[in-house]
Amino acid sequence: MANSAEFPSLRRRRLMQAIAAVGVAASLPNLRAATGSARGKAAWLEWGILADSSLSSDGRMIDRSASDLRTTSEGQSYALFFALVSNDQAQFDRILGWTVDNLAGGDMSKRLPAWLWGRDEAGRWRVLDDNPASDSDLWLAYTLIEAARLWRRPALLEVAKGMLAQVRELEIVDLPGLGPMLLPGAQGFVEDDYWRLNPSYLPMPLLRRFAGVDTRGPWPTIARNTLRMLQDTAPKGFAPDWTAWRSSGFFADPVKGAMGSYDAIRVYLWAGMTDPRDPAFKPTLAALHGPLARLRDQATMVERVDTRAGTQTGTGPYGFTAAVLPYLQAQGESALATRLRATLPEVARLRADPPAYYSHNLLLFGSGWFDRRYRFRADGQLRPSWA
Repeated sequence: MANSAEFPSLRRRRLMQAIAAVGVAASLPNLRAATGSARGKAAWLEWGILADSSLSSDGRMIDRSASDLRTTSEGQSYALFFALVSNDQAQFDRILGWTVDNLAGGDMSKRLPAWLWGRDEAGRWRVLDDNPASDSDLWLAYTLIEAARLWRRPALLEVAKGMLAQVRELEIVDLPGLGPMLLPGAQGFVEDDYWRLNPSYLPMPLLRRFAGVDTRGPWPTIARNTLRMLQDTAPKGFAPDWTAWRSSGFFADPVKGAMGSYDAIRVYLWAGMTDPRDPAFKPTLAALHGPLARLRDQATMVERVDTRAGTQTGTGPYGFTAAVLPYLQAQGESALATRLRATLPEVARLRADPPAYYSHNLLLFGSGWFDRRYRFRADGQLRPSWA
């Protein structure tokens, strides 16, 4: 598999084949590229900075904070979502084309994307771990569903349905005493008598949208089980990065322990972005009360917390601050959210500093929502500002 700096004619042919496979009838130069300035909304400068620094010309999101310059399915899924929020179909197609071609063997409706791509010991750029990551699978499927609806491109919906069928087969298990639940991936999370789970992999708006599109799937039950997981694993109001289940209930993950940090920060983000009309909205926020007390007292988000003892250490990076903006607004703390929004890096600093892959993605999710670039309806549908 070629490095994105090599063989442009080959890359272009393969990219065009991948795009054709998802129903794009026009060639790349003729695709209409709408911008984030549609309907009077200013261009999304923060997304443009990350795309300029880390998105290759053929659609690969490069994690420049990692020394190996890797690409993950997570990065591709987030980039695809931001391209949709920006109403940029040309950019969307490049990201999708690269993902299909390099991570999914040419057809994402039949093969879930590998989670890790990079350079091997022999210097070849290729898939390094073909195990799919279910959070990326959900975000990719969701973004395709909404792109199909908003841009009237039904072929994308068929790809998404194929992905959800694979998720049902490979990544959803029926846990004894609980019911259907999403594993973090197809392999590696099932032990002799327990299953490992990641609470940040299950945004409620996505589960609601899948319930309306993939009626064969157990999405409403997974949504109920997700709420129970958040309630049962946050005794001090803080979500853990990982947890585990056996028939007697949830318990601290044997591998990662009860720590809540870089994964768990997304749990508060998704909770804050859930529509207030969603029946899980209020009980989820009630379960996740820990950050609210912390932010009211110190106006900074903790980096790590022992979710059983409540012991807190460190201050999170700027992405953590951005991630709690929707959470604070959902909790009725709009004034505090506004003050924290003002502390985030300005455009000039983001452009000058080395790319910070994870913090910048959290910034785009949190500040993008705060700035009303997008919303989720109670049924999970995306409401971008341009629509």
